[in-house]
Amino acid sequence: MPSRPVIVVIPCPADGCKRGEYDAEWLPRDCPCCGWISVIIGHGRRFRQAHDDRHDSIWVRRGICRHCGRTLTVLPWWCVPWGHYSLPAREQAVARFAGGKTLEQAAPDCRDPNRIADPSTIRRWAWRRIASLPWWLAAVRNFFCVPTILAWDLRAASRILTMEPSP
Repeated sequence: MPSRPVIVVIPCPADGCKRGEYDAEWLPRDCPCCGWISVIIGHGRRFRQAHDDRHDSIWVRRGICRHCGRTLTVLPWWCVPWGHYSLPAREQAVARFAGGKTLEQAAPDCRDPNRIADPSTIRRWAWRRIASLPWWLAAVRNFFCVPTILAWDLRAASRILTMEPSP
């Protein structure tokens, strides 16, 4: 039975690094799954989508553990695992949407002008951003997640439902 691949992200150095400039040949030698030392060997490269204003796709390095047999995929820090758009493109779209633009206008700039993010995708990115807010902003987050029953019958809901603080 094949095992799930492991994603390894190349960290952004403390002195800063430019998006798009990363060491495409970097490969960890120690397996993050089984913990064995010096067991990762090169397993080729693959083409991966990474849409933003600089890229359409990139080559990512792959490795395989000789001990546990897991496949590792090495991504740059700005690349989102299992996502077609890069992190800066997602941030750009959410910032535009938060700035008052419509979902269609908030689409990120892409190198390919025919590649446009769907409005539902941008909405999902914005909701994930809201969901990732710190715990002290839970009141704001809960304000947007009001139960649907309140829209139907506010009087009945106020008799049935009591307000409780979120954990």
